[in-house]
Amino acid sequence: MTTLLEPYQLADLTLPNRVVMAPMTRSRSQNHAPNESTATYYAQRASAGLIIAEGAPISLQGRGYLWTPGIYTQEQLDGWRKVTDAVHQAGGRIFVQLWHTGRMSHVTLQENGQAPVSSVDTQVVNWPVFAYDEAGNPGQVPASPARRLSVEEIHRITEDFVRAASNAMAAGFDGIELHSAGAYLLDQFINGGINTRDDEYGGESIQNRLRFVLETVDAVSQAIGSKRVAIRISPEARIHDGPAYPSERETFLTLAEELSKRSLAYLHINDMGVSSELLAGIRRVYRGTLMIAGEYTQEKAQKAIESGVVDLVAFGRPYIANPDLVERFRNGWPLAVAEHAVFYGGDDRGYTDFPPYIQS
Repeated sequence: MTTLLEPYQLADLTLPNRVVMAPMTRSRSQNHAPNESTATYYAQRASAGLIIAEGAPISLQGRGYLWTPGIYTQEQLDGWRKVTDAVHQAGGRIFVQLWHTGRMSHVTLQENGQAPVSSVDTQVVNWPVFAYDEAGNPGQVPASPARRLSVEEIHRITEDFVRAASNAMAAGFDGIELHSAGAYLLDQFINGGINTRDDEYGGESIQNRLRFVLETVDAVSQAIGSKRVAIRISPEARIHDGPAYPSERETFLTLAEELSKRSLAYLHINDMGVSSELLAGIRRVYRGTLMIAGEYTQEKAQKAIESGVVDLVAFGRPYIANPDLVERFRNGWPLAVAEHAVFYGGDDRGYTDFPPYIQS
């Protein structure tokens, strides 16, 4: 019987277990660059089979929230180098998630107050972003209206992803994960309920709606090698005003089949309501490493591994208060629980001060 705590060979990396630390925005980088606390935070969690660092905006345009560490300036790369060095010295392995939020942004986060961008002219209505309010104070504000990208601009954003991936390699990461989930930019092109373009990057054609993400996967793979490239998707998710649409299941099955041809490090499914039928369908057509995340317990994760539906399981919130999550799983120790108030922003309280379990 395969267990959650057994080693796993992920491309060229040998993972000591199948427990992954999921990417989680913590909003602790007030100058938008990783700092010493960031390095401490990730190094504390290095016993994970793999760490996926929080979403790092690939450009100023890609930002959607305050205090998230980007990966497009030298200061940011210097900060990330401290993180990767600390994790590797602690015996860990770490990817970084590359992020462009698209329409989930605000003019106060954009260069010269420009509008955010998306597949079409659109606005998220029911989900706020963390930006500056009218008085210039940080807070939750409605996302600004976004404008449609031109084809030339789409190509430039693919180049931004390539540059960010190369930056990640220079900063010492073991690989990168493209954020194509959660109704952020790449997903805003995939989603047939959002992307109503009438050109080669949208509309009813599944191939057109997948063109941007697949071109980006290919360009990044060519730059750093496909075994260092992974991608996260969220089929059937209803977040950030991402609507259902008639060809949704066919779209994600087609995407999984296309990704399977590309020898990537892994395909990461953020389970925000994906049906068991679609998950099984993706498993059938995707022949590489499959990872899943979504409020998994140790017991639920073990069953998923045993069933063969997935190879790796990513844990988010449990890693906030349990830097030694693997050890707690291995020994049956109880899990600590973090209050929601410490999830985002603030200082080291609720960030680096959660201790490992101490046996009485």
